[in-house]
Amino acid sequence: MGVPLRYNFRSLMDRKATTAMTAAGIALAVAVLVISLALIGGLRATFAATGNPLQLIILRKGVTSELNSTVSQAALQEFRTKPQVAMLPDGQPMVSPELVTAINLANVDSAAGMNVTVRGMLPIGLAMREVRMIQGVAFTPGRREVIVGKSIAQRYPDAHLGGTLRFARGTWNVVGVFEGGEMSAFGSEIWCDINQLRSDQGRLGDMSSVLVRVKDRAAIAPLIQEVKNKRLADAEAMTEQAYYAGMTVSGAPLETLGLMVAGIMAIGSAFGTMNTMYAAVARRGREIGTLRALGFSRWSILQSFMFESMLLSLVGGIFGCLLALPLNNVTTGVGNFATFSEVAFAFRVSWGVMLGGLTFAVVIGGLGGFLPARAASRRDLITTLREY
Repeated sequence: MGVPLRYNFRSLMDRKATTAMTAAGIALAVAVLVISLALIGGLRATFAATGNPLQLIILRKGVTSELNSTVSQAALQEFRTKPQVAMLPDGQPMVSPELVTAINLANVDSAAGMNVTVRGMLPIGLAMREVRMIQGVAFTPGRREVIVGKSIAQRYPDAHLGGTLRFARGTWNVVGVFEGGEMSAFGSEIWCDINQLRSDQGRLGDMSSVLVRVKDRAAIAPLIQEVKNKRLADAEAMTEQAYYAGMTVSGAPLETLGLMVAGIMAIGSAFGTMNTMYAAVARRGREIGTLRALGFSRWSILQSFMFESMLLSLVGGIFGCLLALPLNNVTTGVGNFATFSEVAFAFRVSWGVMLGGLTFAVVIGGLGGFLPARAASRRDLITTLREY
């Protein structure tokens, strides 16, 4: 026979102060965990939304970022003639040479500024990306004109439509703002004409990467393997989606820090729950004795106190999720350790993340409540009744 659940609810309500203080500690631990999971979830969603499944990125062998990659003209010409490469209606191969660099711009969070990725490309590069102009027009080849991602326009005051940016050897006019899906890494970039960028930086002929569109999925693996077989000794290929998925490394330090803080707070919360439940056991000796006299088993009392502890933690977990919920879809930026540039993303406080937070809270309650519940169940009936 189990102890009625209303007994546990009544017990928590009878000691409102200690219940509230213990639940508050658990709520803070859960909020930190949920925010950390929402951060890394937002980053993963941002990079997962970036890239076309039929496109490959060609980098210099051994590098993981376009920023420190250099691809030869020979490799570019090699891919232009591959039979697996898709063509535009005018017969132009869908191969985009690109030059990537970083510049410093003052943003809404820091007057000192943050690094931002600048990508030089030809018009074919624009045609190969699923973005749309939401303000202004595309840049004109041969001019110092740039178009900026939506996140850049929102977070960097100088990067609005009609504004000017100073980098390389001159002043560049912002002629357009583009959007790359709901949230993608493209929204954190500035795009311009590759030849003008080369000229201004004195890097004639240089390119950081080559973007290639293949005809169908069946052509991807053979082409990657062909490059791997050293037919192009200085280059390696990967899918565009795989490249951007690897960029989630930028959130790893923050995720680790968040989990460490949540873990430390969880230990403190577990001890807080334990103290609360030990105090409850000490105050409710007569109740425990009465329950035993009424025929409730030691196992039933253990279950009852464990349930009460986990119920208390669950209440704290719910409040922790509510504390983190306002951050859902809030956009912020984090430094990308692969590209040394800021990437904008939105926190994702999803149902899965909140379920993880509630599970975390229940585990805290179970760990903190087991020893007090065990102590309550082991109380001797005759001794307990004599004490009161």
